Amino acid sequence: MIAEPILKEINSRMGFLLDVGLEYLSLHRAASTLSGGEAQRIRLASQIGSGLVGVLYVLDEPSIGLHQRDNKRLIETLERLRDIGNSVLVVEHDEETICVADHIVDIGPGAGEHGE
Repeated sequence: MIAEPILKEINSRMGFLLDVGLEYLSLHRAASTLSGGEAQRIRLASQIGSGLVGVLYVLDEPSIGLHQRDNKRLIETLERLRDIGNSVLVVEHDEETICVADHIVDIGPGAGEHGE
């Protein structure tokens, strides 16, 4: 009985890790061996589990290294963050992720209608 809420929280957080495409990670993997994208998605999963709202999330290319099916799950996770009352700002080159954005700001050399 005492462990029930703890197990529920662990299962919930593990589900978030699966949602952002990190099911291949093992508990034996040292944090220092994680790529930047993996570490970013772990932090994202922990933030989703926190239940915070009114937060601005700034993500730098979170889809790097993801299989296409996992990218779709990442997008769904980002949409869920938005839908519960957060703002999500994503720097991204992945076309699928860009296409589901609520707003697109194209910046950099040759940006906008002059982009390459």
